[in-house]
Amino acid sequence: MMFTTIPIVTLLAGLAAANPVKRAGTEGLTVKLTPASSSISSIDDLKLVAEVTNTGSEEVKVLKYSTILDSLPTRSFSVSKNGTDIAFTGIKATVKDVNAAFITIGSGETVKVTHSVANIFDFATAGAGTFSFTPRADFKIAGAGSSAVKVSVNVPTVDVEVTGAISRKARRATNVCDDADKASFIDQAVTEGTELASIAADYITSGDGDSLFEDYYGSNSPSTVADIFSAVANENDSGRELSCDDQENVCDGNVIAYTIFFCDIFFDEVANERLCSGTSVASRNIRGGTFLHEMTHALADTDDIIYGCADDRALSPSEAVQNADNYNCFSTQVYADTQC
Repeated sequence: MMFTTIPIVTLLAGLAAANPVKRAGTEGLTVKLTPASSSISSIDDLKLVAEVTNTGSEEVKVLKYSTILDSLPTRSFSVSKNGTDIAFTGIKATVKDVNAAFITIGSGETVKVTHSVANIFDFATAGAGTFSFTPRADFKIAGAGSSAVKVSVNVPTVDVEVTGAISRKARRATNVCDDADKASFIDQAVTEGTELASIAADYITSGDGDSLFEDYYGSNSPSTVADIFSAVANENDSGRELSCDDQENVCDGNVIAYTIFFCDIFFDEVANERLCSGTSVASRNIRGGTFLHEMTHALADTDDIIYGCADDRALSPSEAVQNADNYNCFSTQVYADTQC
């Protein structure tokens, strides 16, 4: 099959109930996915074009990161071969400006994104054959309410056959930051991030913060969430290096960091104690919080489902425990509540 076109019509009941504001025009979104070719000899020619069209009467504002609207090398697809998932090797990013993470699609407008996916999945381990691509089309739609609403579309897979041998791609650079000032800043972020993780883990296990925990994690097991914070607090893999060199050309002015590389705007962030005076949890500009966010990607395979503390708290329990920003906002709120 060369392409699929599906109307997006399903509002998830849980989120709709939590935020019943009608998003005009969301029923007019359609998705079209087209491979450059259904059969290629070189993995380097593996490209897919995603088109999202707003056929509704009003514009819609859609979160672009980690969906098929994202041009960065994030997990925009699920990929499998013969029913076996292909490991993702791309990036997971932290963004600064939540509003800039959304794209507005006007009435009648089509947004087209070309995805080159050869370098962001482990095709070499799977070897040549037919790969099935399912786009990530669980969109977060912003509106008049206090949180985004999730709009889902069940898009059938698109198959692409790779006939030639697949060589293993080089992984992202792991060289350490060679700028002394930036390296020192990163070291401080590590110390402060592990402090946030430790305080959050202790707060959860003490059982004193049930209402705040429920705000961010709902019915999730406290021990499950505490274990993730503890993993960050106790991380000591000497082979995991941190870099300030943007080898993937991801730093677009809104991306703060990606696992685990730090963009220039990261170095404008502030220390934990500024939560007591000079900034707020909602500002999401704590360098330790950004480090913690990225480490949950590395250690717990969290995703970037939504950004912004208010939207984090509106997620379903299954999404909340998987969303990296929940760990950032929750831990900095705990710090502000207990250390200031």
